[in-house]
Amino acid sequence: MGTIQEIGPVDYVVIEFPKGEQNFTGAVARELVSLVEAELIRVLDVLVLAKDEDGEIEAFELEDLEGVGELGALEAQLAEVLAAEDVKHLAAAMEPGSVAGVVVWENSWAAPFAVAARESGGQLIADGRIPTQALIAALGDDREEEV
Repeated sequence: MGTIQEIGPVDYVVIEFPKGEQNFTGAVARELVSLVEAELIRVLDVLVLAKDEDGEIEAFELEDLEGVGELGALEAQLAEVLAAEDVKHLAAAMEPGSVAGVVVWENSWAAPFAVAARESGGQLIADGRIPTQALIAALGDDREEEV
């Protein structure tokens, strides 16, 4: 990574696996590694959060886990940007008995655009994301109206 002025936008996701539905096949890890290999993203942090039935949270870094498969290749590159306060905030949405994966990444594909905007005197004043479920619902509604 270059200087802080050269970094692209940073995003995160928390993917919850409810109790009884924790089917870790490696598909998510494979897709994440393929995005890194294609140089579309740079993973900054990966955590696994476990919330017990009493609401207590335990956080694990990749180095704390065995059998991480392809994710092990990312371990040396991690910046580990999440703090204990972040973990509390991220885990608040989790259901008791669930496990969640947290991934923080830089959108390295967008770094040249971000640099150009900053060098032109621009600054990011807002950003957002449309939830996938909302987009799917909206597209479904549009298709129904066409019929």
